[in-house]
Amino acid sequence: MITGSPADKCLLEMRGISKSFVGVQALKNVSFNLRRGEVHVLIGENGAGKSTLIKALGGAHLPDTGEILLDGQPVRISSPTASQHLGISIIYQEFNLIPELSVCENIFLGREKTRNGFIDAAEEHRLSLQLFKRIGITVDPSKRCSELTVAQQQTVEIAKALSVNAKIIVMDEPSAALSQKEVDHLFKIIRDLKAQGMGIVYISHRLDEIFQIGDRITVLRDGQLVGTQDVKATSRERLIEMMVGRPLEMEFPEHKSRPGKERLRVQNLCRGKAVRNVSFSVRAGEILAFAGLVGAGRTETMRLIFGADQPDSGQIFVDGVEVRMRGPRDAIRNRICLLTEDRKNQGLVLIHSVQENFGLPNLDRYVRGRLLDHKREYSEFAGYVESLKIRIANQDQMAMTLSGGNQQKVVLSKWLATNADIFIFDEPTRGIDVGAKYEIYLLMHKLADEGKAIVMISSELPEILGMSDRIIVMHEGCIKKEISDVANARQEDILSAAIT
Repeated sequence: MITGSPADKCLLEMRGISKSFVGVQALKNVSFNLRRGEVHVLIGENGAGKSTLIKALGGAHLPDTGEILLDGQPVRISSPTASQHLGISIIYQEFNLIPELSVCENIFLGREKTRNGFIDAAEEHRLSLQLFKRIGITVDPSKRCSELTVAQQQTVEIAKALSVNAKIIVMDEPSAALSQKEVDHLFKIIRDLKAQGMGIVYISHRLDEIFQIGDRITVLRDGQLVGTQDVKATSRERLIEMMVGRPLEMEFPEHKSRPGKERLRVQNLCRGKAVRNVSFSVRAGEILAFAGLVGAGRTETMRLIFGADQPDSGQIFVDGVEVRMRGPRDAIRNRICLLTEDRKNQGLVLIHSVQENFGLPNLDRYVRGRLLDHKREYSEFAGYVESLKIRIANQDQMAMTLSGGNQQKVVLSKWLATNADIFIFDEPTRGIDVGAKYEIYLLMHKLADEGKAIVMISSELPEILGMSDRIIVMHEGCIKKEISDVANARQEDILSAAIT
Protein backbone atom coordinates (compact mmCIF):
# COMPACT_ATOMS: atom_id res chain seq x y z
CA MET A 1 0.00 0.00 0.00
CA ILE A 2 1.17 3.50 -0.85
CA THR A 3 0.77 5.82 2.08
CA GLY A 4 1.36 9.03 0.16
CA SER A 5 4.19 11.44 -0.35
CA PRO A 6 5.85 13.51 2.34
CA ALA A 7 4.09 16.74 3.25
CA ASP A 8 6.64 18.91 1.41
CA LYS A 9 5.77 17.19 -1.88
CA CYS A 10 2.00 17.45 -1.47
CA LEU A 11 -0.04 20.07 -3.23
CA LEU A 12 -3.10 19.07 -1.20
CA GLU A 13 -3.63 17.14 2.02
CA MET A 14 -6.98 16.27 3.58
CA ARG A 15 -6.41 14.78 7.04
CA GLY A 16 -8.93 12.91 9.15
CA ILE A 17 -12.01 14.35 7.42
CA SER A 18 -15.33 13.35 9.00
CA LYS A 19 -18.80 14.52 8.05
CA SER A 20 -22.21 13.39 9.22
CA PHE A 21 -25.72 14.35 8.21
CA VAL A 22 -28.95 13.51 10.00
CA GLY A 23 -28.61 9.83 10.84
CA VAL A 24 -25.84 9.23 8.28
CA GLN A 25 -22.07 9.12 8.76
CA ALA A 26 -20.99 10.17 5.26
CA LEU A 27 -17.24 10.33 6.00
CA LYS A 28 -15.27 8.89 8.89
CA ASN A 29 -11.63 9.91 9.42
CA VAL A 30 -10.77 9.99 5.70
CA SER A 31 -7.32 11.17 4.57
CA PHE A 32 -6.37 11.97 0.99
CA ASN A 33 -3.45 13.75 -0.67
CA LEU A 34 -2.53 15.03 -4.10
CA ARG A 35 0.88 15.73 -5.62
CA ARG A 36 1.81 18.25 -8.25
CA GLY A 37 1.65 16.90 -11.78
CA GLU A 38 -0.40 13.90 -10.69
CA VAL A 39 -3.74 12.36 -11.59
CA HIS A 40 -5.09 10.88 -8.36
CA VAL A 41 -8.16 8.74 -9.05
CA LEU A 42 -10.92 8.55 -6.44
CA ILE A 43 -13.20 5.52 -6.70
CA GLY A 44 -15.82 3.71 -4.65
CA GLU A 45 -19.37 2.45 -4.90
CA ASN A 46 -22.28 4.89 -4.93
CA GLY A 47 -22.65 6.21 -1.39
CA ALA A 48 -18.99 5.54 -0.55
CA GLY A 49 -18.38 9.21 0.31
CA LYS A 50 -16.62 10.47 -2.83
CA SER A 51 -19.02 13.34 -3.44
CA THR A 52 -19.01 14.40 0.21
CA LEU A 53 -15.19 14.49 0.28
CA ILE A 54 -15.08 16.58 -2.90
CA LYS A 55 -17.78 18.93 -1.62
CA ALA A 56 -15.68 19.47 1.51
CA LEU A 57 -12.78 20.43 -0.74
CA GLY A 58 -15.03 22.63 -2.84
CA GLY A 59 -16.52 24.48 0.14
CA ALA A 60 -20.05 23.10 -0.26
CA HIS A 61 -19.75 21.16 3.03
CA LEU A 62 -17.85 22.08 6.16
CA PRO A 63 -16.20 18.98 7.71
CA ASP A 64 -17.14 18.12 11.29
CA THR A 65 -13.53 17.22 12.03
CA GLY A 66 -10.23 17.14 10.19
CA GLU A 67 -8.07 19.66 8.37
CA ILE A 68 -7.15 20.65 4.84
CA LEU A 69 -3.67 21.82 3.84
CA LEU A 70 -2.54 23.45 0.60
CA ASP A 71 1.20 23.53 -0.03
CA GLY A 72 1.63 22.42 3.58
CA GLN A 73 -0.37 25.33 5.05
CA PRO A 74 -3.71 24.79 6.85
CA VAL A 75 -6.67 26.46 5.16
CA ARG A 76 -10.35 26.88 6.00
CA ILE A 77 -12.62 26.41 2.99
CA SER A 78 -15.92 27.91 4.09
CA SER A 79 -17.57 28.40 0.69
CA PRO A 80 -17.21 27.55 -3.02
CA THR A 81 -15.88 31.07 -3.56
CA ALA A 82 -13.18 30.53 -0.93
CA SER A 83 -12.23 27.24 -2.58
CA GLN A 84 -11.94 28.94 -5.97
CA HIS A 85 -9.79 31.72 -4.54
CA LEU A 86 -7.42 29.06 -3.20
CA GLY A 87 -6.96 27.66 -6.72
CA ILE A 88 -9.40 24.74 -6.55
CA SER A 89 -11.86 24.13 -9.40
CA ILE A 90 -14.43 21.36 -9.47
CA ILE A 91 -16.02 20.18 -12.73
CA TYR A 92 -19.14 18.27 -11.79
CA GLN A 93 -20.75 15.58 -13.95
CA GLU A 94 -23.68 17.95 -14.58
CA PHE A 95 -21.95 20.97 -16.08
CA ASN A 96 -22.40 24.37 -14.45
CA LEU A 97 -22.95 26.31 -17.66
CA ILE A 98 -25.76 28.65 -18.71
CA PRO A 99 -26.87 27.34 -22.12
CA GLU A 100 -28.04 30.66 -23.57
CA LEU A 101 -24.85 32.54 -22.74
CA SER A 102 -21.80 32.47 -25.00
CA VAL A 103 -18.69 30.48 -24.25
CA CYS A 104 -16.68 33.49 -23.07
CA GLU A 105 -19.63 34.84 -21.05
CA ASN A 106 -19.78 31.50 -19.20
CA ILE A 107 -16.02 31.44 -18.62
CA PHE A 108 -15.95 34.89 -17.01
CA LEU A 109 -19.41 34.86 -15.40
CA GLY A 110 -19.19 36.75 -12.11
CA ARG A 111 -15.63 37.83 -12.94
CA GLU A 112 -16.33 39.91 -16.03
CA LYS A 113 -13.52 41.91 -17.63
CA THR A 114 -14.51 45.57 -17.70
CA ARG A 115 -13.29 48.85 -19.14
CA ASN A 116 -14.69 52.19 -17.97
CA GLY A 117 -17.54 50.40 -16.20
CA PHE A 118 -18.59 48.32 -19.23
CA ILE A 119 -17.94 44.66 -20.02
CA ASP A 120 -14.94 44.36 -22.31
CA ALA A 121 -16.26 41.64 -24.65
CA ALA A 122 -13.21 41.86 -26.92
CA GLU A 123 -10.85 41.19 -24.00
CA GLU A 124 -12.94 38.24 -22.80
CA HIS A 125 -12.90 36.84 -26.34
CA ARG A 126 -9.10 37.23 -26.54
CA LEU A 127 -8.49 35.61 -23.16
CA SER A 128 -10.84 32.73 -24.01
CA LEU A 129 -8.84 32.00 -27.16
CA GLN A 130 -5.67 31.93 -25.05
CA LEU A 131 -7.22 29.47 -22.63
CA PHE A 132 -8.35 27.12 -25.41
CA LYS A 133 -4.92 27.36 -27.01
CA ARG A 134 -3.39 26.30 -23.70
CA ILE A 135 -5.38 23.05 -23.74
CA GLY A 136 -4.89 22.53 -27.46
CA ILE A 137 -8.42 22.87 -28.80
CA THR A 138 -10.40 25.25 -30.98
CA VAL A 139 -13.75 26.56 -29.75
CA ASP A 140 -15.51 29.72 -30.92
CA PRO A 141 -15.80 31.91 -27.77
CA SER A 142 -18.80 33.75 -29.23
CA LYS A 143 -20.84 30.57 -29.71
CA ARG A 144 -23.69 29.84 -27.30
CA CYS A 145 -23.05 26.88 -25.00
CA SER A 146 -26.38 25.33 -26.04
CA GLU A 147 -24.89 24.86 -29.52
CA LEU A 148 -21.87 22.89 -28.27
CA THR A 149 -21.40 19.14 -28.03
CA VAL A 150 -20.99 17.54 -24.60
CA ALA A 151 -17.24 17.22 -25.22
CA GLN A 152 -16.98 20.91 -26.15
CA GLN A 153 -18.96 21.93 -23.06
CA GLN A 154 -16.50 19.97 -20.98
CA THR A 155 -13.55 21.84 -22.47
CA VAL A 156 -15.35 25.10 -21.64
CA GLU A 157 -15.50 23.94 -18.01
CA ILE A 158 -11.77 23.17 -18.13
CA ALA A 159 -11.02 26.59 -19.65
CA LYS A 160 -13.18 28.16 -16.93
CA ALA A 161 -11.11 26.36 -14.29
CA LEU A 162 -7.88 27.59 -15.84
CA SER A 163 -9.21 31.16 -15.99
CA VAL A 164 -9.13 31.35 -12.18
CA ASN A 165 -5.53 30.09 -12.08
CA ALA A 166 -6.51 26.74 -10.63
CA LYS A 167 -3.77 24.58 -9.17
CA ILE A 168 -6.15 21.70 -8.49
CA ILE A 169 -8.89 20.50 -10.84
CA VAL A 170 -11.43 17.90 -9.76
CA MET A 171 -13.20 16.04 -12.59
CA ASP A 172 -16.33 14.09 -11.62
CA GLU A 173 -17.13 11.32 -14.14
CA PRO A 174 -15.70 13.39 -17.02
CA SER A 175 -15.91 10.60 -19.62
CA ALA A 176 -19.44 9.37 -18.84
CA ALA A 177 -21.11 10.89 -21.93
CA LEU A 178 -18.12 10.96 -24.31
CA SER A 179 -17.24 8.79 -27.29
CA GLN A 180 -13.91 6.95 -27.25
CA LYS A 181 -12.38 9.54 -29.58
CA GLU A 182 -13.52 12.33 -27.26
CA VAL A 183 -12.16 10.44 -24.24
CA ASP A 184 -8.78 10.12 -25.95
CA HIS A 185 -8.75 13.88 -26.53
CA LEU A 186 -9.76 14.54 -22.92
CA PHE A 187 -6.85 12.38 -21.73
CA LYS A 188 -4.47 14.40 -23.91
CA ILE A 189 -5.70 17.60 -22.24
CA ILE A 190 -5.26 16.02 -18.79
CA ARG A 191 -1.71 14.92 -19.62
CA ASP A 192 -0.90 18.46 -20.78
CA LEU A 193 -2.25 19.88 -17.52
CA LYS A 194 -0.14 17.35 -15.59
CA ALA A 195 2.94 18.52 -17.48
CA GLN A 196 2.14 22.07 -16.37
CA GLY A 197 2.33 20.93 -12.74
CA MET A 198 -1.39 20.79 -11.99
CA GLY A 199 -2.92 18.26 -9.63
CA ILE A 200 -5.94 16.41 -11.01
CA VAL A 201 -8.47 14.53 -8.88
CA TYR A 202 -10.29 12.15 -11.24
CA ILE A 203 -13.52 10.40 -10.20
CA SER A 204 -14.73 7.54 -12.39
CA HIS A 205 -16.66 4.28 -12.39
CA ARG A 206 -14.87 3.11 -15.54
CA LEU A 207 -12.07 0.94 -14.22
CA ASP A 208 -10.43 0.45 -17.63
CA GLU A 209 -9.69 4.15 -18.10
CA ILE A 210 -8.23 4.48 -14.61
CA PHE A 211 -5.20 2.49 -15.72
CA GLN A 212 -4.77 4.73 -18.76
CA ILE A 213 -4.81 8.10 -17.02
CA GLY A 214 -4.21 7.60 -13.28
CA ASP A 215 -1.01 7.69 -11.22
CA ARG A 216 -2.50 6.68 -7.87
CA ILE A 217 -5.91 5.39 -6.84
CA THR A 218 -7.72 5.94 -3.53
CA VAL A 219 -10.67 3.70 -2.68
CA LEU A 220 -13.49 4.71 -0.32
CA ARG A 221 -16.15 2.36 1.04
CA ASP A 222 -19.04 3.25 3.35
CA GLY A 223 -17.51 6.65 4.11
CA GLN A 224 -14.12 5.26 5.12
CA LEU A 225 -10.71 5.06 3.50
CA VAL A 226 -9.93 1.54 2.28
CA GLY A 227 -6.51 2.36 0.88
CA THR A 228 -4.37 4.09 -1.73
CA GLN A 229 -2.60 2.13 -4.45
CA ASP A 230 -0.07 2.99 -7.11
CA VAL A 231 -1.66 2.28 -10.52
CA LYS A 232 1.35 0.24 -11.64
CA ALA A 233 1.19 -1.93 -8.52
CA THR A 234 -2.48 -2.92 -8.55
CA SER A 235 -5.02 -4.72 -10.72
CA ARG A 236 -8.64 -4.38 -11.78
CA GLU A 237 -9.58 -7.40 -9.64
CA ARG A 238 -7.87 -5.94 -6.57
CA LEU A 239 -9.67 -2.61 -6.97
CA ILE A 240 -13.05 -4.31 -7.33
CA GLU A 241 -12.38 -6.30 -4.15
CA MET A 242 -11.43 -3.10 -2.30
CA MET A 243 -14.58 -1.33 -3.53
CA VAL A 244 -17.13 -4.00 -2.68
CA GLY A 245 -15.37 -5.44 0.38
CA ARG A 246 -15.29 -8.99 -0.93
CA PRO A 247 -13.76 -10.92 -3.83
CA LEU A 248 -15.84 -10.57 -6.99
CA GLU A 249 -15.00 -13.73 -8.88
CA MET A 250 -16.57 -12.65 -12.16
CA GLU A 251 -17.43 -9.18 -13.40
CA PHE A 252 -20.31 -10.61 -15.44
CA PRO A 253 -22.47 -13.39 -13.99
CA GLU A 254 -22.69 -16.66 -15.91
CA HIS A 255 -25.92 -17.23 -17.80
CA LYS A 256 -27.24 -19.80 -20.24
CA SER A 257 -29.56 -18.32 -22.82
CA ARG A 258 -32.78 -20.15 -23.82
CA PRO A 259 -34.30 -18.04 -26.61
CA GLY A 260 -37.98 -18.62 -27.32
CA LYS A 261 -40.47 -17.08 -29.73
CA GLU A 262 -39.91 -13.80 -31.51
CA ARG A 263 -41.11 -10.89 -29.39
CA LEU A 264 -40.07 -7.83 -31.40
CA ARG A 265 -39.32 -7.38 -35.09
CA VAL A 266 -38.35 -4.16 -36.83
CA GLN A 267 -38.33 -3.84 -40.63
CA ASN A 268 -36.70 -1.06 -42.67
CA LEU A 269 -37.10 1.59 -39.98
CA CYS A 270 -36.05 5.05 -41.20
CA ARG A 271 -35.87 8.57 -39.80
CA GLY A 272 -33.81 11.06 -41.82
CA LYS A 273 -30.09 10.30 -41.72
CA ALA A 274 -30.19 9.18 -38.07
CA VAL A 275 -31.87 5.80 -38.74
CA ARG A 276 -31.57 4.21 -42.19
CA ASN A 277 -33.30 0.94 -43.12
CA VAL A 278 -32.78 -0.72 -39.75
CA SER A 279 -34.13 -4.27 -39.49
CA PHE A 280 -33.69 -6.75 -36.64
CA SER A 281 -35.60 -9.07 -34.31
CA VAL A 282 -35.25 -10.17 -30.71
CA ARG A 283 -36.68 -13.28 -29.07
CA ALA A 284 -38.04 -14.08 -25.65
CA GLY A 285 -35.22 -14.95 -23.24
CA GLU A 286 -32.60 -13.23 -25.40
CA ILE A 287 -30.30 -10.27 -24.72
CA LEU A 288 -29.57 -8.42 -27.97
CA ALA A 289 -26.85 -5.78 -27.63
CA PHE A 290 -26.40 -2.73 -29.83
CA ALA A 291 -22.86 -1.41 -30.17
CA GLY A 292 -21.52 1.62 -32.00
CA LEU A 293 -20.00 5.03 -31.49
CA VAL A 294 -21.95 7.96 -30.06
CA GLY A 295 -24.25 9.20 -32.85
CA ALA A 296 -24.40 5.83 -34.62
CA GLY A 297 -28.20 5.81 -34.41
CA ARG A 298 -28.72 3.28 -31.61
CA THR A 299 -30.67 5.54 -29.24
CA GLU A 300 -32.55 7.10 -32.15
CA THR A 301 -33.71 3.64 -33.26
CA MET A 302 -34.98 2.77 -29.78
CA ARG A 303 -36.84 6.07 -29.49
CA LEU A 304 -38.73 5.19 -32.70
CA ILE A 305 -39.66 1.78 -31.30
CA PHE A 306 -40.87 3.37 -28.07
CA GLY A 307 -42.87 6.05 -29.86
CA ALA A 308 -40.84 8.96 -28.49
CA ASP A 309 -40.10 9.95 -32.12
CA GLN A 310 -41.99 9.14 -35.31
CA PRO A 311 -40.36 7.23 -38.20
CA ASP A 312 -40.43 8.34 -41.81
CA SER A 313 -41.08 4.74 -42.83
CA GLY A 314 -40.76 1.17 -41.62
CA GLN A 315 -42.72 -1.38 -39.61
CA ILE A 316 -42.72 -2.61 -36.00
CA PHE A 317 -44.13 -6.01 -35.02
CA VAL A 318 -44.84 -7.17 -31.46
CA ASP A 319 -45.51 -10.90 -31.08
CA GLY A 320 -46.02 -11.10 -34.86
CA VAL A 321 -48.62 -8.32 -35.02
CA GLU A 322 -47.81 -5.00 -36.68
CA VAL A 323 -48.24 -2.04 -34.33
CA ARG A 324 -47.99 1.72 -34.74
CA MET A 325 -46.33 3.65 -31.95
CA ARG A 326 -47.88 7.12 -31.98
CA GLY A 327 -46.35 7.82 -28.58
CA PRO A 328 -44.88 6.15 -25.47
CA ARG A 329 -48.39 5.34 -24.24
CA ASP A 330 -48.85 3.01 -27.22
CA ALA A 331 -45.51 1.35 -26.47
CA ILE A 332 -46.48 0.80 -22.84
CA ARG A 333 -49.81 -0.71 -23.95
CA ASN A 334 -47.84 -3.09 -26.15
CA ARG A 335 -45.75 -4.01 -23.10
CA ILE A 336 -42.57 -2.27 -24.22
CA CYS A 337 -40.49 -0.20 -21.82
CA LEU A 338 -37.46 2.04 -22.36
CA LEU A 339 -34.84 2.77 -19.71
CA THR A 340 -33.32 5.92 -21.18
CA GLU A 341 -29.59 6.65 -21.21
CA ASP A 342 -30.19 9.94 -19.36
CA ARG A 343 -32.06 8.80 -16.26
CA LYS A 344 -31.86 12.23 -14.61
CA ASN A 345 -33.53 14.21 -17.40
CA GLN A 346 -35.60 11.54 -19.16
CA GLY A 347 -36.08 8.65 -16.75
CA LEU A 348 -37.02 10.49 -13.55
CA VAL A 349 -38.75 13.62 -12.34
CA LEU A 350 -36.02 14.57 -9.91
CA ILE A 351 -38.08 17.01 -7.81
CA HIS A 352 -40.74 14.36 -7.16
CA SER A 353 -40.59 11.56 -4.61
CA VAL A 354 -39.38 8.09 -5.49
CA GLN A 355 -42.92 6.75 -4.94
CA GLU A 356 -44.39 9.31 -7.35
CA ASN A 357 -41.77 8.38 -9.95
CA PHE A 358 -42.61 4.72 -9.51
CA GLY A 359 -46.30 5.40 -10.05
CA LEU A 360 -46.08 7.56 -13.18
CA PRO A 361 -46.26 4.84 -15.89
CA ASN A 362 -48.67 2.81 -13.73
CA LEU A 363 -51.37 5.39 -13.04
CA ASP A 364 -54.00 3.40 -14.95
CA ARG A 365 -53.75 0.73 -12.25
CA TYR A 366 -53.62 3.04 -9.26
CA VAL A 367 -56.34 5.54 -10.16
CA ARG A 368 -59.84 4.80 -8.88
CA GLY A 369 -62.28 7.26 -10.41
CA ARG A 370 -60.62 10.60 -9.80
CA LEU A 371 -58.58 9.45 -6.82
CA LEU A 372 -55.15 7.86 -6.59
CA ASP A 373 -54.89 4.70 -4.51
CA HIS A 374 -51.78 5.73 -2.55
CA LYS A 375 -51.90 2.66 -0.31
CA ARG A 376 -51.70 0.25 -3.25
CA GLU A 377 -48.97 2.32 -4.89
CA TYR A 378 -47.02 2.42 -1.62
CA SER A 379 -47.42 -1.33 -1.03
CA GLU A 380 -46.32 -2.34 -4.53
CA PHE A 381 -43.33 -0.01 -4.53
CA ALA A 382 -42.31 -1.33 -1.09
CA GLY A 383 -42.05 -4.78 -2.64
CA TYR A 384 -39.64 -3.52 -5.30
CA VAL A 385 -37.63 -1.54 -2.73
CA GLU A 386 -37.03 -4.82 -0.93
CA SER A 387 -36.44 -7.07 -3.96
CA LEU A 388 -34.17 -4.60 -5.80
CA LYS A 389 -32.45 -3.47 -2.58
CA ILE A 390 -33.16 0.20 -3.26
CA ARG A 391 -31.52 2.31 -0.57
CA ILE A 392 -33.95 5.05 0.44
CA ALA A 393 -34.80 6.69 3.75
CA ASN A 394 -38.52 6.51 2.92
CA GLN A 395 -40.81 6.58 -0.10
CA ASP A 396 -41.21 10.37 0.14
CA GLN A 397 -37.49 10.92 -0.50
CA MET A 398 -36.81 13.12 -3.52
CA ALA A 399 -35.37 11.23 -6.51
CA MET A 400 -32.62 13.83 -6.90
CA THR A 401 -31.10 12.84 -3.55
CA LEU A 402 -30.40 9.21 -4.50
CA SER A 403 -27.11 7.82 -5.79
CA GLY A 404 -26.89 6.93 -9.48
CA GLY A 405 -27.31 3.22 -8.81
CA ASN A 406 -30.41 3.72 -6.68
CA GLN A 407 -31.91 6.13 -9.22
CA GLN A 408 -31.48 3.45 -11.87
CA LYS A 409 -33.20 0.91 -9.63
CA VAL A 410 -36.17 3.25 -9.17
CA VAL A 411 -36.44 3.53 -12.96
CA LEU A 412 -36.26 -0.26 -13.18
CA SER A 413 -38.95 -0.70 -10.55
CA LYS A 414 -41.50 1.47 -12.34
CA TRP A 415 -41.06 -0.49 -15.58
CA LEU A 416 -41.11 -3.86 -13.85
CA ALA A 417 -44.47 -2.88 -12.38
CA THR A 418 -45.89 -2.45 -15.90
CA ASN A 419 -45.26 -6.17 -16.50
CA ALA A 420 -43.56 -5.39 -19.82
CA ASP A 421 -42.43 -8.17 -22.17
CA ILE A 422 -39.82 -6.14 -24.07
CA PHE A 423 -37.18 -4.22 -22.14
CA ILE A 424 -34.94 -1.68 -23.87
CA PHE A 425 -31.93 -0.77 -21.71
CA ASP A 426 -30.04 2.27 -23.01
CA GLU A 427 -26.67 2.46 -21.20
CA PRO A 428 -28.08 0.62 -18.15
CA THR A 429 -24.93 0.92 -16.01
CA ARG A 430 -23.61 4.36 -16.99
CA GLY A 431 -22.25 6.14 -13.92
CA ILE A 432 -22.98 3.17 -11.65
CA ASP A 433 -20.46 1.46 -9.39
CA VAL A 434 -19.28 -2.09 -9.97
CA GLY A 435 -21.37 -3.64 -7.18
CA ALA A 436 -24.61 -2.06 -8.42
CA LYS A 437 -23.70 -3.06 -11.99
CA TYR A 438 -23.54 -6.70 -10.96
CA GLU A 439 -27.00 -6.47 -9.39
CA ILE A 440 -28.42 -4.99 -12.60
CA TYR A 441 -26.76 -7.74 -14.65
CA LEU A 442 -28.39 -10.37 -12.43
CA LEU A 443 -31.76 -8.66 -12.87
CA MET A 444 -31.37 -8.63 -16.66
CA HIS A 445 -30.63 -12.35 -16.59
CA LYS A 446 -33.66 -12.95 -14.36
CA LEU A 447 -35.89 -11.08 -16.82
CA ALA A 448 -34.50 -13.14 -19.68
CA ASP A 449 -35.18 -16.36 -17.74
CA GLU A 450 -38.79 -15.17 -17.31
CA GLY A 451 -39.15 -14.96 -21.09
CA LYS A 452 -38.66 -11.23 -21.49
CA ALA A 453 -36.90 -9.92 -24.59
CA ILE A 454 -34.08 -7.52 -23.82
CA VAL A 455 -32.41 -4.98 -26.08
CA MET A 456 -29.32 -3.36 -24.55
CA ILE A 457 -27.33 -0.38 -25.78
CA SER A 458 -23.89 0.02 -24.25
CA SER A 459 -20.75 1.98 -25.04
CA GLU A 460 -18.64 -0.36 -22.91
CA LEU A 461 -17.35 -3.18 -25.09
CA PRO A 462 -16.59 -5.54 -22.16
CA GLU A 463 -20.23 -5.15 -21.10
CA ILE A 464 -21.43 -5.85 -24.65
CA LEU A 465 -19.37 -9.04 -24.82
CA GLY A 466 -20.09 -10.10 -21.24
CA MET A 467 -23.88 -9.73 -21.31
CA SER A 468 -25.22 -10.35 -24.81
CA ASP A 469 -26.42 -13.37 -26.78
CA ARG A 470 -26.17 -11.50 -30.09
CA ILE A 471 -24.57 -8.18 -31.06
CA ILE A 472 -25.64 -5.65 -33.69
CA VAL A 473 -23.12 -2.96 -34.62
CA MET A 474 -24.38 0.36 -36.02
CA HIS A 475 -22.56 3.10 -37.92
CA GLU A 476 -24.05 6.35 -39.23
CA GLY A 477 -27.65 5.15 -38.83
CA CYS A 478 -27.14 1.76 -40.48
CA ILE A 479 -26.58 -1.77 -39.23
CA LYS A 480 -23.04 -2.69 -40.27
CA LYS A 481 -22.61 -6.10 -38.69
CA GLU A 482 -24.41 -8.77 -36.68
CA ILE A 483 -22.38 -11.09 -34.43
CA SER A 484 -24.05 -14.35 -33.36
CA ASP A 485 -20.95 -16.14 -32.03
CA VAL A 486 -20.42 -13.79 -29.10
CA ALA A 487 -18.23 -16.25 -27.19
CA ASN A 488 -15.53 -15.94 -29.84
CA ALA A 489 -16.01 -12.26 -30.66
CA ARG A 490 -13.35 -9.69 -29.85
CA GLN A 491 -13.55 -6.01 -28.98
CA GLU A 492 -11.52 -5.31 -32.13
CA ASP A 493 -14.24 -6.93 -34.27
CA ILE A 494 -16.90 -4.63 -32.84
CA LEU A 495 -14.78 -1.48 -33.00
CA SER A 496 -13.75 -2.15 -36.59
CA ALA A 497 -17.39 -2.39 -37.70
CA ALA A 498 -18.35 0.67 -35.64
CA ILE A 499 -15.88 3.02 -37.31
CA THR A 500 -16.17 1.92 -40.96
